[in-house]
Amino acid sequence: MARKLSSDLTLLAVTVALLGFGLVMVWSASSVLAQERHGSAYYFLVKQALWGVLGLGAMVVALRIDYRSLRRPSVVYTVAALATLLLIVVLFLEPVNETHRWIRLGPLSFQPAELAKLAVVLFLAYHIERRADRVNEFVALFPALLLLGWFAFLVFIQPDLGTAFTLVLTGAVMLSLAGVRLRYFAALAIPAAAVLYQAVMSVAWRRGRILTFLDPWSDPRGAGYQVIQSLIAVGTGGLTGVGLMEGRQKLFYLPYPYSDFIFAVIGEELGLLGALAVVLAFVVLLWRGLHAAWSAPDDFGRFLAAGLTLSIVLQAFINFSVVLGLLPTKGIPLPFISAGGSSLVFALVGIGLVANVSQHAD
Repeated sequence: MARKLSSDLTLLAVTVALLGFGLVMVWSASSVLAQERHGSAYYFLVKQALWGVLGLGAMVVALRIDYRSLRRPSVVYTVAALATLLLIVVLFLEPVNETHRWIRLGPLSFQPAELAKLAVVLFLAYHIERRADRVNEFVALFPALLLLGWFAFLVFIQPDLGTAFTLVLTGAVMLSLAGVRLRYFAALAIPAAAVLYQAVMSVAWRRGRILTFLDPWSDPRGAGYQVIQSLIAVGTGGLTGVGLMEGRQKLFYLPYPYSDFIFAVIGEELGLLGALAVVLAFVVLLWRGLHAAWSAPDDFGRFLAAGLTLSIVLQAFINFSVVLGLLPTKGIPLPFISAGGSSLVFALVGIGLVANVSQHAD
C-alpha cells in the first residue's frame, strides 16, 4: 500500500506543481494585456484560477471512483455519443475567430474536442481489452479505426488540424502498444499522407503556414510573425532568463502569450533552466503515467492510463515544438499551464483517472 500511495503522490504532486506554476505564468504573461483589453490585470488569472478549482474538484472525483466502472458499454458508448453530438452541434454555432471550436454558455466556453480526446482513449481501452487476442484481425481493428477517423474528421472540419493530429497520434500509439502489426500502419500511412497533403495544400492559409515554417523570415510581418516573435522571446532568455514579470515580448509582440505561446514567455523570463524544468516535469509525468499503466491489473486500466498519459504529454511536446519552430504554428495549448478552461479541466480529469488506475496496481 505504501508503494501505491507513493506512486499516486508523485503523479499528483507533479500535476499540482504544473498547475500552480501555470497560474504564476498566466499572471505574468497576461496582466498587461488584461489591463489593456478588459480593464483588470487579474482578468485571465481569475478565470484560470476558477477553472483550476473546478478541475481539481473533477480530478478528485475521477480519483475516487473505481475506474473499472468506466468499462461498461453504457458508459463508453454514452461518452462517445455525447462527444459526437457536441462536435456536430458546435459546427452550427457562431464561429469564434473564424473557427467552430467553442460552445459558449454566458461567460464560460467549452471545447468539445477535449471531450473527444477522453472518448477516444476510453473507447480504445475498452475495445482493446475485449479484442486483445484478435487486434490484428480486420473485424477487430476496423471499429477502432472507424471511431478514431470519425472523431479526427469532426475535429478537423472545425477546423482544428492540430488537435485532430493529436487524436490520431494518440490512437496510433495505443494500437501499437496493443500489438497491432507495423504493416497495418504502413498500409494506412499512404492514404493518410495523401489526405493530409490535400488538406494542407488545398487551403491557402494552411499552405502558407507550411511554407512559412520552412522559411519564417520570408514573411516576417505576416505569416512568419508568430514563430519569429516566439524565437526572439526564447533566445532573449539565455540561460537564466530576464526575470519573472520582466519579459518584453509578451507586451503586444508575442501573439497569445498567455495561452498558445506561454512556453516562449517561460523561456524569456526563466531562461533555458526554467524551460528545461517544465520539460522535465512532463517527462516525470510520462514516467509515472506509464508506470501506472504497466502496473495495472487489467488491460482496460493499462490502456486507459497509457492513453490518457500519452494524450497529455504528446500535446505538451507538440506545444514545445511549435514554440521552438520545430513544427508549423498550431493553436495547441500547453497542458496545466496555458490559459484555457476545458483543456485544463479534462487534463486534470485525465490525471485523476491515471492515479486511480495506479491505486489498483498489482
